[in-house]
Amino acid sequence: MPRRGGATKRSRAAHVAPGPCPVSSGAATPLSSALPSTYASETEYDGYDTESKLSLAALTLGGSIVNPPKPGRKKLKSFRFLDLPSELRLRVYDYHFAGVGEVLDLDPDNYKRIHRKLAILRTCRTVYREASYYFYSTFHVRIFPTNHGRFLKTKKPLLARMLPNQRALITTLQLRLGPGWSKPPRSWVVNPALGLSDCINVTKLAVYVECDPGMDYFEGFRQPDNFFERFSKTLFTDVLAEMPWVGHVEFDARPSVRKSGLLMRGLLEVVTARGLRITWGQERGWTDAEEVEKKPAPSFGAPLFVPQGSPSIMVVV
Repeated sequence: MPRRGGATKRSRAAHVAPGPCPVSSGAATPLSSALPSTYASETEYDGYDTESKLSLAALTLGGSIVNPPKPGRKKLKSFRFLDLPSELRLRVYDYHFAGVGEVLDLDPDNYKRIHRKLAILRTCRTVYREASYYFYSTFHVRIFPTNHGRFLKTKKPLLARMLPNQRALITTLQLRLGPGWSKPPRSWVVNPALGLSDCINVTKLAVYVECDPGMDYFEGFRQPDNFFERFSKTLFTDVLAEMPWVGHVEFDARPSVRKSGLLMRGLLEVVTARGLRITWGQERGWTDAEEVEKKPAPSFGAPLFVPQGSPSIMVVV
């Protein structure tokens, strides 16, 4: 006699669905399958466990997780600066270096005006070559520092602190005469350490005269025997001797300097003897014509000119 309940157990076992085929944990059976598995897969136990095992590239393949793109917003494309034509890149460098100033010299404000802008040179080799060439070939570099602070008597001018490849990119140097007219700094001397021989691309030498000690109001303060005039002429001659390829000299000065003065006449003699081309800066307004001396205005209290035959009356202003 069969045991009670045995048939029932066998009948139930006959109707049990067959077990699932073995699959890897990575290919979990979807929940919407037409033939669901009898045993729950790993994904069904923990839906976040599979995502935790994926790589970061797989998780971010469709977009950013932190800031997903908003619906309807276009994705911004990266801008390739080097795809621009070279003339447009030069315009960008022009805007970037705006505010540097026309002349480069040792100055306490260089960190604010220049140093931060030179960070563009660390971008890549192409930008380094282009931006370096634009920077050193556009601005004038002062040969001797004229800052009346700590840099006036420094032993290493800005030109001596540059690398040879940087000096080779310079196209214009400036010689400023006037500071130290009573006692020029000892470092104002042309020697190999200055690096003028590396400035192979310099085509123009700009000479700016701040003051002429030969003027009458320097009487009693200047050194005798035209000391500063002789010093300036010798210094100017030594600079040109180090760069025989220079063919253009531009003169400019402050309004009080006269072209007919002893200082300017000595400098012009050096340029004329070498057969160099002479141009004039905009500040002083000199031209190739002879300088016209302005008649001094009558001072207050001086008697005016009275023609002969008129009554002897002295008119005082």
